[in-house]
Amino acid sequence: MSRLLTQNLNASGVASCIVVLSEDAAASSANVQRLEGHFTRSELSQDAALSRELGRPAADTGSGAVQYYEHLGVFYGTIDRGGLAALRSESAVASVSAAPQLSLIRPDRVETAALATSRTWGIDALGVPALWDEGFTGEGILVGHLDTGADGKHPALKNAIAAFAEFDSFGRKVTPAPKAHDTDDHGTHTAATIAGREVAGKRVGVAPGAKLASAIVIEGGQVVARVLGGMDWCVGEGVRVLSMSLGFRGFWEDFLPLTKVLRRRGVLPVFAVGNEGPGTSRSPGNYPEALSVGAIDQAQAVAGFSSSQRFARRRDPIVPDLVAPGVNVISAKPGGGFQSMDGSSMATPHIAGLAALLFQARPSSTVRAIERAIVASCSLPAGVDPERANHGMPNAPKALAALRRR
Repeated sequence: MSRLLTQNLNASGVASCIVVLSEDAAASSANVQRLEGHFTRSELSQDAALSRELGRPAADTGSGAVQYYEHLGVFYGTIDRGGLAALRSESAVASVSAAPQLSLIRPDRVETAALATSRTWGIDALGVPALWDEGFTGEGILVGHLDTGADGKHPALKNAIAAFAEFDSFGRKVTPAPKAHDTDDHGTHTAATIAGREVAGKRVGVAPGAKLASAIVIEGGQVVARVLGGMDWCVGEGVRVLSMSLGFRGFWEDFLPLTKVLRRRGVLPVFAVGNEGPGTSRSPGNYPEALSVGAIDQAQAVAGFSSSQRFARRRDPIVPDLVAPGVNVISAKPGGGFQSMDGSSMATPHIAGLAALLFQARPSSTVRAIERAIVASCSLPAGVDPERANHGMPNAPKALAALRRR
């Protein structure tokens, strides 16, 4: 059992948990209805506290004991000890885990900036224009983007957002769906790095032909419920890649089953490793099942803030898996114009965009094949410690060549 789940039950008698169903059970409505009975409403739950904060009964806020995410085959809700025992006895249940609180991986630096060149340094550093020259822009590929939202009125994103959703404080989809907007400025920046369109001869997007399924999932409220809602929605929309620049500080195995579910659903999870420096990392970016990304600068040195960590495991012991441009990254700013940010959050969408280019080149490719091609294309810059950068920085033409050999 998750140690965090035990700790939370000991502290208050109830706990929030994530329950992943087995593949066969997830499709059964009878299983879903039966399992819902193992969850409980409690005045000690976060749902109840949020409802009191809003000054309305839980029923009026749409909150309750449990939510089921059908595309993931996952429950999220409140349990007591009896509910936990009942869930663990169910053959339909693959795993029961706790729900650590996710948080945005905040940029290390933010500044207003102008793009003096025709495209960002990161696009050139990855060799992306060579794939554009072959006609690969990400066209036909949908990329999931879970963040603070995205400014759909920005010229770089006006035609890039195919679907938009907002998840409220209880993790429920806001209806009708609002127009694409950003509750901060982080999401607009990361979204445009993935799929920003050319604006007045300036290019910030790695995959300018791809489309985004972008959702507001952070911050505030039941963040885990909001992120799960976003993941479920993205899978339902048919994304091939999921870009997330958020996570739990440290290693928490509780979200691992969700990363495995994404891969089974044919989605490549591309997650930021964190901005807390060497010897640290964030979950789920530190899972072997994620393609985790750290930050490198224009001098091809790993950024001091970029997280990296070695784990006592045989498979994928070092995180991040690779590094990408994450310092002085210029991208879209809500309301128009551009700004520069530093962070592994800025590196991650570069790799999500690269994956979109490769999926367009070989639409039938598996998640594993795309991931392997990207990793195979990596090289360590001179003088860079593999403990900080692992495989190094990818090269788009080499990744395409590796994919074509498979």
